[in-house]
Amino acid sequence: MTADLDGLATAVLDQVRAQAGPDAQATVRVEQAALALTRFADSAIHQNVADERVTVHLQLTVDGGRTATAATTRSRPGALADLVAATLAAARLRPRDPDWPGLGTPAPLTSAGSFDPATAEASPAERAAGVAAFVEAAGGLSTAGFVQTASLTTVLADTAGRHLRGATTSATGDGIARLSGADGVARAMTGRLADLDCAALGARAATKARAGVDGVPVDPGVYPVVLEAAAVTDLVAGLVSGQFNGKAVVDGTSGLRLGEQQFDPAVTLVDDPHTGVGLPFDSEGTPTGRTELVRDGVPVGLTTDRRVAAALGRTSSGHGSDVGSTWGPVAGDPALSAGAGGTVDELVAGLDRGLLVSDLWYTRAVDPKRSVWTGLTRNGVWLVEGGQVVAAVSTLRFTQSYLEALAPGAVTVGSVVEGQPTRLMGPMGHNRVAVPALRLADWNVTGNAAG
Repeated sequence: MTADLDGLATAVLDQVRAQAGPDAQATVRVEQAALALTRFADSAIHQNVADERVTVHLQLTVDGGRTATAATTRSRPGALADLVAATLAAARLRPRDPDWPGLGTPAPLTSAGSFDPATAEASPAERAAGVAAFVEAAGGLSTAGFVQTASLTTVLADTAGRHLRGATTSATGDGIARLSGADGVARAMTGRLADLDCAALGARAATKARAGVDGVPVDPGVYPVVLEAAAVTDLVAGLVSGQFNGKAVVDGTSGLRLGEQQFDPAVTLVDDPHTGVGLPFDSEGTPTGRTELVRDGVPVGLTTDRRVAAALGRTSSGHGSDVGSTWGPVAGDPALSAGAGGTVDELVAGLDRGLLVSDLWYTRAVDPKRSVWTGLTRNGVWLVEGGQVVAAVSTLRFTQSYLEALAPGAVTVGSVVEGQPTRLMGPMGHNRVAVPALRLADWNVTGNAAG
């Protein structure tokens, strides 16, 4: 499907001027998104689906601060006129917002996005080849999962004079291998399907499943742990959504101490859509780029949109989104820098007695200010003694402050960075988080859990 995204954006602005008058301020964003998924279970493909749509988003402000937003997937001229009329009617009913930050001043982009045509045009057969590679590498174990490709092209135009275009693609592989009730997981996310190594994922998942049979319980307590990349993804996602999110700072729910040595010096964290799978501008038309969050263990930055930036006396970092008023401006492409800790095996070798954790799930924040999260392990946990894995462990529940887990003196950062999928926000289905494995001095295990 090919749509005239620029023409649609221009047509909506023309309707805004005709219906709302020359003083109205509006931002139009037209997205052409495509997502294709090839799913497998019992080591066989059972579903291949594809969805492609064009969505027109409109934010309209009248009378110096009465703002409403709406969206439609209908793109006929009459439908666009209806979109403007409905949004205008809603805006006129809204109370005036004294803190409305306005549209801002247009600024040049520093990237066109990271679009790969081969990924955008990938066929079901190409995704099926990735599934076949995963299944074959699992060596006869029962497997399940998916291979997904996605693309997004966006045009943004507004009454302040912006007219921007950007595009990006992504490819995700996520699968498990199962043996005698033990699941091993492996997943990865890249910007190009050609870079997704599904055979390596299948082999990793099978190795974990074979090592995870007959898990035994362990006593609750504080353990040193090695978190593999999939588990580190949850930790980073929790921090960027709840701590570095500028709205959390404004609301007083963030426990960050900017400018202090709050984290171990081995921790450096940035958000960079240009090396991830993000667009070159946010939903407000602000150019995106590298946002430094932690430098050598010191929190130095926040993610902001125009409203949050104004409240903090800053400039927007380019993290505006459609759900920013609810969830705040959240990093979409966080990356934790590699350290000197080596591979997962080398990190494990540094444990006298502790746990190797593959993955975390069902996590929920219980104390936002301290970033205390509770959740479960899954897809493999092992007891480590004398630097060697000695036994599989049953599923565990934990309750742990992610801030305190990364405290000075508590962290060894692995040397191998992996792109992992997670859900933060945005229309691509998944966000990419780039993380290495970590060895942490303390992780609070609160009990064993069934299954």
